[in-house]
Amino acid sequence: MSDGQQPRILIGHSDWVTSVAFSWDRKTLVSGSSDATIKVWNFQTGELLRTLTGHSSAVVSIAINPDGKTLASGSRDGTIKLWNLDGEMLDTLSGRHPVAFSFDGQTLVSGGEKNTLKIWQKCGASESSESTVDAVPSGEWWEVLGVFRNADADDVKRAYRRLGRQYHPDVNPSTNAKAQMQAINQAYATFEKQVSDR
Repeated sequence: MSDGQQPRILIGHSDWVTSVAFSWDRKTLVSGSSDATIKVWNFQTGELLRTLTGHSSAVVSIAINPDGKTLASGSRDGTIKLWNLDGEMLDTLSGRHPVAFSFDGQTLVSGGEKNTLKIWQKCGASESSESTVDAVPSGEWWEVLGVFRNADADDVKRAYRRLGRQYHPDVNPSTNAKAQMQAINQAYATFEKQVSDR
């Protein structure tokens, strides 16, 4: 790859290609697209092996399990789908993109609602258990508080109080509620300083 050669171009999707993933043996390449399909390619030859359909919106994240047998796809339609590389859909999970497998292939992580990650663990041949981990919000103060940048002071205060009721460690037993609350407090302090500096 250091010489910058382009051995081939793969053509098959009808819209933007938004995600790609290699199998661990580098024999298979998988691509996801805004056309809501997933395509499985023979990487060595460039041959299109099959097209997977099932999502109703753009496929924006793909991960191939290290076992080389299954893949996960995350779509803007709000679902995670599990497939085998032969093209069979195995399961539909209520998660969001992005998706990633652990190195041992036993755990799948996906996005979730409202700053959360979902962790899916393999229980049996076709079973999975779900747990949710809160992700600490980050970004500009208005992003952390979930308001528009030009929101008025009353809206910002309401958002801060709502989040405080949700994440205060006294009422939220999750492992990172304290970190959540620290981020929320810091965001609100930044807003207050911005107001006082005007």
